[in-house]
Parts: sequence; C-alpha cells; structure tokens
Amino acid sequence: MIGKAVVFTDRLKVSVQEVEIPEPHHNEVVIDVEVSWISNGTESSFLRGERIAGDTPYHSNAAWPFPIVAGYQKVGVIRQIGSEVSGLQVGDRVFATISRVTGMFNPYGGHINPAVTAADQVWKLPEGANSIDYCGLVLTQVGYNCGMRASVRNGDCVVVIGDGLVGQWTVQTLLNRGARVMVLGRHDERLRYLPDKAVGINTRLCSFTEAVSDFAGSDGISVLVDTVGDLTTVEQCFQPFRRNAHFVSAGFYGLSGKIDIQKLRDKEITLHAPAGWTKERMDAARDGIRDQWLQTGALVTHRFPVNRADEAWQLIVGKSEPSLGVILEW
Repeated sequence: MIGKAVVFTDRLKVSVQEVEIPEPHHNEVVIDVEVSWISNGTESSFLRGERIAGDTPYHSNAAWPFPIVAGYQKVGVIRQIGSEVSGLQVGDRVFATISRVTGMFNPYGGHINPAVTAADQVWKLPEGANSIDYCGLVLTQVGYNCGMRASVRNGDCVVVIGDGLVGQWTVQTLLNRGARVMVLGRHDERLRYLPDKAVGINTRLCSFTEAVSDFAGSDGISVLVDTVGDLTTVEQCFQPFRRNAHFVSAGFYGLSGKIDIQKLRDKEITLHAPAGWTKERMDAARDGIRDQWLQTGALVTHRFPVNRADEAWQLIVGKSEPSLGVILEW
C-alpha cells in the first residue's frame, strides 16, 4: 500500500513523501495516525548523520543512514487487525512504536501513516484519552526508566543533568518517589516547565558546583542522572557523591562516551545504563500519564501539520526559537 512519511533523505534534509508500506502480517495492525511526537535528541542525531541503524555511532568510512523514516512514536485509530491479534479491535485509539516501510536504509520508522505495526508494539489508550498526552509514550518511558533505576529513599538528594523532555520526565518520576531534585539545565525557557518542587540551575549563567554541594548538604548526592550525554558536568558532580550512590547514564555520547571506572569505585557508585523500552515500563508510563503524575501534553510547545515537517526540523536543529515538545499532526 502507499502511505505518507517523514523521510530524512540526506544530512539535514527532510522531506514528506509517499512511501511503500508492506501489507500487514497476521500479527500486525494497521493504524490511521492522528499525531506523532518528535524525539528531538535522538532523531536530530540521525538527521545529522551521527548514527547508523541500531544506534551504533558511525565511523568516517561508514555509510550515511539515508534515506530513513524518522521517529518511533505516535497515536492513531486501528483500521485493520491481523488474524492472530488479540486484545485489540478496529476503532481502538492506540499508541504505536515503530512501523514497517520499504525502500529505506532501515525497514522501520515512526512518522508514517498508515502505520503497519506489530501488535506487541501497540498499547490501547484509556477511554477518553487525549491523543497528544500519549503520543510521546516511548520518550516518556525513557524518563520514567531513568527515574526508577536507582534505589531512592524519601528525601534523598538527586541531581538531574538536562532540561529536555527526558530530563523533565525523570524529574517528575523522582519527585513522585519522594526525592529532592536539582536540575542542571542550559535554558531558562525549559527550566520554567519543571515542577515547583524541583530546583533548576542554568549552568550557562552561574557556577553550579557550589550550588550542588549546598543542595546535597552533608548527606551528599544519592543519585545523579545524565539525560543529555555531558560527561564534563558528570565529573564535576563526583565530589559531592555519597558512598554507595548511583549514576544513571542515558545520554548519547557518540564516540566520546568514556569514563574512568575507578572514579566510580572510589565511592562504590553503581552505574546504570538504561536504553530502549519494555512492555512493563511502557505500561507503567502509560498509567502514570493516566494518573496525572506524569505530565506530557503540558510540555508541548510547537505543533506542525505533517506537510510542514521540514519547518519543525528547522526549528529543532536550527534552534531558531525555544522549544521543548514538538508534534506533527496528521
């Protein structure tokens, strides 16, 4: 069948075009997409040619990963169900991850309509759910996962590096668990979206090391979460770590993601390296949105009709104005 998709045709080149979509298998559903959510960091790194399929950093002699259909998250309504699918039916509003496409460097993509998707990558939404609240569910789950990885006691001091979407949802999760949270960001516009209980620091405007030490106090930092891939800032936070603390690393470091493990051993710090998504975490993130302690739609700053997807990417990559959540309406 013929569909429409957002295609990265070359470095920094975005096109909305017709694509060939395979016919569904018996274990797949076909979804009419309503809205999709751009993963600003991950998708930008693909658009800049910094990765190949499977998220492997490229080397100088590696092929550029083009063309590809960008993304991995959207919401729509089921129009067709395979014979082996159970628990879903035509007319259900659902979230879906990657969907199949032909003629691309990677045979899967996110921003594509209609979406032919394996049933185990589809989640039925609660009755009356707002599509926008759930269309970034994979990324919401990443933040949830970051916030859940480490042991946290009520009142523990946690520092989160990054004021983007993953950082925001990490903070929301940690606050829900009873932690005290400081966020090291670089954008006042994004820091304003933090929950009132979080302390935000713009590291471009002030020296943060003293602020972190004061915030941690004599107990020290129990958890440090890096959501952006900033090892320089990570190492500046080592001194106030308490013994048996946790370091959660979720940022993309490219080829420079190296850390001296002895610096972790000195205080017996546990390293967590979360990645991807699982059914259990997706279920939990969906429930957190339903129960409203995970706030999602409130973080959307820009909406674009899908035919103007190139403008969305000009905004994200060119940073022409402050942005956080950016969605495409189909």
